[in-house]
Amino acid sequence: MEPVLFYGVPQGCSFGAIVAFEWQDHPYRLCRIEMLEQPWDPLYAKVNPLFQTPALLLEDGEPLTESLAILQHLAARDLETKLGFEQGSREFDRLNQMLAYLNTDFFSAFNPLWALYETQGLNGVEQALLRRLGRERVAEGCAYLDGLLDKREWLLGEERSMADAYFVGIARWAEYHRLFDLESDYPNLARHLAKLRDDPAVRFAEAIERGEQPAGQGHFKGHVTLKELESRLAA
Repeated sequence: MEPVLFYGVPQGCSFGAIVAFEWQDHPYRLCRIEMLEQPWDPLYAKVNPLFQTPALLLEDGEPLTESLAILQHLAARDLETKLGFEQGSREFDRLNQMLAYLNTDFFSAFNPLWALYETQGLNGVEQALLRRLGRERVAEGCAYLDGLLDKREWLLGEERSMADAYFVGIARWAEYHRLFDLESDYPNLARHLAKLRDDPAVRFAEAIERGEQPAGQGHFKGHVTLKELESRLAA
């Protein structure tokens, strides 16, 4: 069977991996994980014992977790697409650096804001503190990325890469949490996000998250359930 990407909704960072698959020419399947439905199916522990998404079930039945590892794995499958680069090259190092920044500093900046959704019983003062901390940290990240994009078409320069696929899945959270007027506060970041939102692969990923059945570029072979994968996970 084709590789299976386990993606989380709503607003999962696994969004970027769906975009990455659509930018490539390899068949794949998806398995939807409703992150707010607790507890998760215990079978998922065989995919990722940490119960997090994304995860990628490879053709040989081996699971691969963590966004950075998954995106670099996909990039290495097809270096001709220029979404990734040969290990040891300067371009590879720059991509790794950008993915690491997005996956650590920028991602974690939103943690106080997600805590508002996940933590019960917070009083008004505690809620205001979390929102202020989140806004300050996200503002730092947006300012940094806005500066990088001042004279660049893409995060690494003139060509798109796996970093841009991951970026769109994280940067959209600034809109989701209604933190800023991106167009006026961070115009370069807003321009880049709007350009990506116009991309067919991004529109496909958005439709997938909404529960629709988009056609995509023809590489998507449909959804599978955890139950349907049980025998493969037990191997």
